[in-house]
Amino acid sequence: MIKIGVLGLGNIAQKAYLPVMAAMQDQYEFHLTTRNPEKRQQLAAEYGFTHTHATLDELMATQPAAVFVHTPTATHAGIIKKLLLADINVYVDKPVSMDLQEVQGLYDLAAARHLLLTCGFNRRFAPLNQQLKAIPDKRLIMAEKVRETSDQDVETAVFDLMIHSVDTGLYLLDEPLVTTTGRIVATADGKLAQGYFTAQTAHEQLQVVTNMRGGVNLETSTVQASSKRAVVNNLSSLTTYQTAQTQTTTFPDWTPTLERRGFAPLIRAFLTAVATHGANPVDPTSAITSHAVCRHLLSD
Repeated sequence: MIKIGVLGLGNIAQKAYLPVMAAMQDQYEFHLTTRNPEKRQQLAAEYGFTHTHATLDELMATQPAAVFVHTPTATHAGIIKKLLLADINVYVDKPVSMDLQEVQGLYDLAAARHLLLTCGFNRRFAPLNQQLKAIPDKRLIMAEKVRETSDQDVETAVFDLMIHSVDTGLYLLDEPLVTTTGRIVATADGKLAQGYFTAQTAHEQLQVVTNMRGGVNLETSTVQASSKRAVVNNLSSLTTYQTAQTQTTTFPDWTPTLERRGFAPLIRAFLTAVATHGANPVDPTSAITSHAVCRHLLSD
């Protein structure tokens, strides 16, 4: 059975990954890794995992085929490089790094060693976003993320939150970028208030908006095509508008949240690629572009 490591068992791992992995233990042997012994014991018992480790070196000694990295962003680059040099495929939470040269270097290393480096852009795999992607003849694309009120320094907010909307918007485009512009609005104490990114292709216009103080928690993606308009709201409903006709599609009540938000499909796609030596489910060039846009927003 293929061994898969999970490094870092914090909030994102517990909410978005372990529930999916727990249901796949008949296909993969998961190895949980954290320095916290109480957390190791608790999560192993809760989900029925039988292999746990205290350190990355202990995990690597088991020779896993791949490792999911859920540690703080500042630790990503060193851990990813160590895993790739040991010929281990890597899945990592976004961002890969906030240093664009590190991002490019790590993807170059993965390519040179014929390994996967997959960034966790789950919204590409959200079923309703994929329906937006399939709409032909797009003209206007909008990706908006609004927080009721949130205080994060500008760089952290751009790479922690805004990067999701940037990546979603770029994913929905069907043509190469021609021009881009952006704007960051910061508070007096250096927090992100709003972030704006605009891009044009030959026929499409993209608008990305992140509002950290908008009075509501909301995420929407909109596609205006030549024949209709479609809006995905909070990854849970799709409303399509045509002349004299409006139709809203939602998921059945029993559809798990991790399926609706794209985590489960992305996890399965990555593990299948590992098992079959298949293509990276998150195209490296597109992932680098999303990181580059965020870095350039901060540099302008």
